[in-house]
Amino acid sequence: MSHDYSMQEIQRPYRDEPMNSNSDLQDYFDGPGGVPPPHRLSGIHHSPYNSITDLPPSRLSQASVPTAASNPFSTPTRGTDSVPYMPAPTNYNDLDAAPNSEWLEKTEKSNSRTKWIVIGVVAVVAVAIGVGVGVGVSMSKKKSSSDVVNNAASFPKNSALKQSFWGIAYAPLGSQLPDCGATIDSVIEDIQLLSQLTTNIRLYGSDCNQSSFTLEAIKKTGVNMNVWLGNYPAVGDNNTAYYRQKQEIIDAINMWGADNVAGITVGNEFVLDYMSAQSASDQSPNGAIGTQAAEILIPLINDTRTTMDNMGLSKKIPIGNADAGSYFNNQVLESVDYAMANAHPWFANQSVQDAAGWTWNFFQTTDVAQAKGVANDPTFYIGETGWPTGSSTTLNANPNDGPSTASVDNLQIFIDNFACQATKNGTYYFFFEYMDQPWQGAEYGGVEGYWGLFDSNKNFKNLTLPTC
Repeated sequence: MSHDYSMQEIQRPYRDEPMNSNSDLQDYFDGPGGVPPPHRLSGIHHSPYNSITDLPPSRLSQASVPTAASNPFSTPTRGTDSVPYMPAPTNYNDLDAAPNSEWLEKTEKSNSRTKWIVIGVVAVVAVAIGVGVGVGVSMSKKKSSSDVVNNAASFPKNSALKQSFWGIAYAPLGSQLPDCGATIDSVIEDIQLLSQLTTNIRLYGSDCNQSSFTLEAIKKTGVNMNVWLGNYPAVGDNNTAYYRQKQEIIDAINMWGADNVAGITVGNEFVLDYMSAQSASDQSPNGAIGTQAAEILIPLINDTRTTMDNMGLSKKIPIGNADAGSYFNNQVLESVDYAMANAHPWFANQSVQDAAGWTWNFFQTTDVAQAKGVANDPTFYIGETGWPTGSSTTLNANPNDGPSTASVDNLQIFIDNFACQATKNGTYYFFFEYMDQPWQGAEYGGVEGYWGLFDSNKNFKNLTLPTC
């Protein structure tokens, strides 16, 4: 039965910035504790690390908080420490020039070889096209879900894809109310492609049957895939969105089981959204306004845990929360089994060469350190990190973050510096994101619609994935 949802009932779309802000001019990493609140330009965010391989190995459960002073791999700072890291326009002649780093020099030598690999891949793909295998979509769009058998080898593979990522953030196209255009056949295509990139995915919400479609697609394709389901509560709707999605999650698990469910994430940037909607001067997530947000969110987290425990499942499903990196409330952290921190070097105005090191350093010193300060010490994941490949030419257009441009070449650099190294370092992360989301670009402009490894037609971008 169709339902005419009011605008208040419709949850906030899957974005990673506060509402009503220009994403290209806002840095939510400045965070609390006397640092400027949301909707302010970033302060000093220059990382002492060039790439994540500069860092000592550490499992999240054993991670120590690094400092620039104690890190033997520190690189010289640009300018002085008393001013924000934002090079003057006269330094923009070569936006993507690599710093003088032994590691990056080795990486660039390797990249010169990969150019020939790219040419080879293109040639292989061209031959594959001749026999009916596409570059982006590795199965026929005419194939019905009823034809899919429980065999992970039953669909053709794309030779350009490798399991280079620990996890990937995923939102099916057409999974936003009120239009709901997602289909099981489309999600099966997505899962087949995603299974060639990772064994872990996270969803943001459950509207438009996306939890059911995702679990069904995993079962029908027989791929090895863990999924963190999502419930995306909206601020100010009296929990209408939460309860609607809760029922969808219940239905999905009842129909397809919980074998592939690794967790359920209740809330994505809820504290940030709630605080952004307030005009109070105290913007600390552990202050009065942040506590108000926690008092709304924690009962929903507890309700989800109780619901799962009462379903008689053969496994206990962890319950978690996701938020912007600087906006975790301690009481929320004490209520979850895991947390996911969205940490984007683009919005922190980092150069692409510094992006991997900044991401790791920010995550460790902000999120992992905070988790160790609460009694339950929840497991922490990087819930989002990535690099955009383009920008709107009209709405909030901004093709660079200051030091570096939004481009496929720079996405390649970030992948090369981050993906395999983070996995080896014991950092659990979800790369943002699987494919471009045109609706985000149309609604918010800027770089919002251009974060995918694939474009919106499921064509893989001109990337060479590392072997991890």
